[in-house]
Amino acid sequence: MNTERNEAPAASNFIRNIIDDDNRTGKWGQRVETRFPPEPNGYLHIGHAKSICLNFGIASSYGGVCHLRFDDTNPEKESVEYVDSIIDAVTWLGFEWTKDEKEQLYYASDYYDKLYAFAELLIERGKAYVDSQSAEEMRANRGSATEPGTPSPFRERTTQENLDLFRRMKAGEFKEGEHVLRAKIDMASPNFNMRDPVIYRIRFAHHYRTGDTWCVYPMYDYTHCISDALENITHSLCTLEFEDHRPLYDWILNELADAGVFTRPLPQQIEFSRLNLTYAITSKRKLLQLVTEGHVEGWDDPRMPTIVGVRRRGFTPGAIKLFCERIGITKVDSWIDMSVFEGALRDDLDDKAPRTAAVLDPLKLIIDNFPEGTTEACSAPVHPHHPEMGTRTFPISRELWIERDDFVETPPKGYFRLFPGNRVRLRYGYVVECTGAEKDADGNIIAVHCNYFPDSKSGTEGANTYKVKGNIHWVSAAHALPAEVRIYDRLFREPQPDAGGRDFLEALNPDSKRVVNAYLEPGLENVQPEQRFQFERHGYFVADRYDSKPEKPVFNRIVTLRDSWGKPA
Repeated sequence: MNTERNEAPAASNFIRNIIDDDNRTGKWGQRVETRFPPEPNGYLHIGHAKSICLNFGIASSYGGVCHLRFDDTNPEKESVEYVDSIIDAVTWLGFEWTKDEKEQLYYASDYYDKLYAFAELLIERGKAYVDSQSAEEMRANRGSATEPGTPSPFRERTTQENLDLFRRMKAGEFKEGEHVLRAKIDMASPNFNMRDPVIYRIRFAHHYRTGDTWCVYPMYDYTHCISDALENITHSLCTLEFEDHRPLYDWILNELADAGVFTRPLPQQIEFSRLNLTYAITSKRKLLQLVTEGHVEGWDDPRMPTIVGVRRRGFTPGAIKLFCERIGITKVDSWIDMSVFEGALRDDLDDKAPRTAAVLDPLKLIIDNFPEGTTEACSAPVHPHHPEMGTRTFPISRELWIERDDFVETPPKGYFRLFPGNRVRLRYGYVVECTGAEKDADGNIIAVHCNYFPDSKSGTEGANTYKVKGNIHWVSAAHALPAEVRIYDRLFREPQPDAGGRDFLEALNPDSKRVVNAYLEPGLENVQPEQRFQFERHGYFVADRYDSKPEKPVFNRIVTLRDSWGKPA
């Protein structure tokens, strides 16, 4: 299991300050238990990665445990596929949910019997009632920011009537929407979440775990806090959109504590700012729309901000953890530029990724005075800063592949690569002098010609006598490995694709994916899926985890060597 960066010193933040205060006062007896509670109704995205790193990281640094819990209260949108993908994502990031060899893996659906019993208890205590208004009537009676809500005409039903109706709801005697169970709190509260929120509704839907056992399902706000208490969670960390829900979280737990169900202290909800990443969408609904409408090639499309997507793109767990460390934890909602995310990836890969040569837009270079049918060995470091990683050896021959933009007939000012009469060094090879080019009938350049200087080979004594400004990459045409290379870029052209409620699809980048047939340095014939390399000059690339095969490699560009979206210097 990947544990990169788990041992790094933890940066202080307001959540750690709260926990430190709790530990000083002995509130929990030095115990710290958190939870990561996704709803299994979609694939996790990079915003969830921040929450994963926070919840598991906090628990680990205090010697506690973080539970993995699936808040599966919406049977119409949940599936085993999503559960499996979430488990895989958390595991890939390098986190585990065991303590004392016990797996702390939970499902809210495991608590359905208790949740139902607690609802009956609230009814018996006069804290919940069955409302028979239509959804439209309930909305109309909810009130506004300046006006209190109107109490339901069914709010004062007797305890026995409420129990009878709720039990008949459970027995399947009513249609969907005919009745709901509401908490009885305060219809005049300035917080809409406290205006008698719905805590149970009727749904005749098959649940992926409980089947058709239930036809009443608890609401998320009701279920979540009770699940925390049942699991003895100490600090319930969630994003700022749940701040207005905290009074309801506390109300439900305090009512059940007063009834003798739970003992105090009760779990404490603490909110932090969510991750807003530029050039990305993290709405589950909009991500699903991208997939179902075919704008991307699935949840794991390398342009998607899903964890399966960034993994397939080539991001590493270490880079994601480093990114989360850098952005920190605050209560201030703000936007994080995509360059920060990509910068963490570059910093993580730069020290690890072996180097290799690749030509992505091939143009033939013919060394006219190089003996036909012969080759010579050239060598280069696997990593320029890690000699212990060794050297790589590759052949040079009469015909090479170079990048098409490494030759022009009429060079602009400051152009130091190939043009007639100019000399350049073939990186790790010889100095060559361009003598001209071949064109097809349409005037397109199809080959460049040059001569080499036999005493100029890189690494030899004679190489120092040749002073050239240009240095170009190449691979031997006879020995190069053909490969499919997918050039990925940001999915959106705008930093905030859905700002102001606009249609985010209008901001899609039409150039976010380009496929080229490239030639790679020999030596990558047995590359394994998810192996990462720096293609010198071009950026960082990864062998696709699904499509790449030793006999037919497929590489995805992870990120360029420099930020190409930033402002010019």
